[in-house]
Amino acid sequence: ATLGPPEVNISSCPNCINVTIKLPPSHFRKKGKVQSLIDIYEELYYEITLKSLDGEHKRPRQATTEEVFSTVIEELYPGRNYCVSVVLTASLNKHFIPSPWKCVTADSEARQGYHEVAVAGAVCVALVIAAVLLKSVHAAGFILPKISLPHALV
Repeated sequence: ATLGPPEVNISSCPNCINVTIKLPPSHFRKKGKVQSLIDIYEELYYEITLKSLDGEHKRPRQATTEEVFSTVIEELYPGRNYCVSVVLTASLNKHFIPSPWKCVTADSEARQGYHEVAVAGAVCVALVIAAVLLKSVHAAGFILPKISLPHALV
């Protein structure tokens, strides 16, 4: 029997990506009940291949006894695009189908949402500066007050 492909989802975190892996269903039955891959093999191994501008890097093989699990790949460059593919193997089964590539951009240390806050703050500061300038220009007499002048001066 061939293992895979596992279901893989990835999300970004600061200088890292979070990889969630769900084991594929098995087609084995025992007493009419579908067996999970963990029921059959007890322990499976997964290997993540990380692809970026630098090329492909295989991460060390890890063991799992869970149907759904997550792992974090750290120390990545912020703002860079990373893709991952996962393969499953078992001690008695080396036939596998890798998961399709999934890609995401690693976040910078500044949390998502920071950019919007910074822009809103800058707009507020600009409005305050504009109001202060307008008031001082008015006070200096550059903007004529709306007073009707006597006929003699017109």
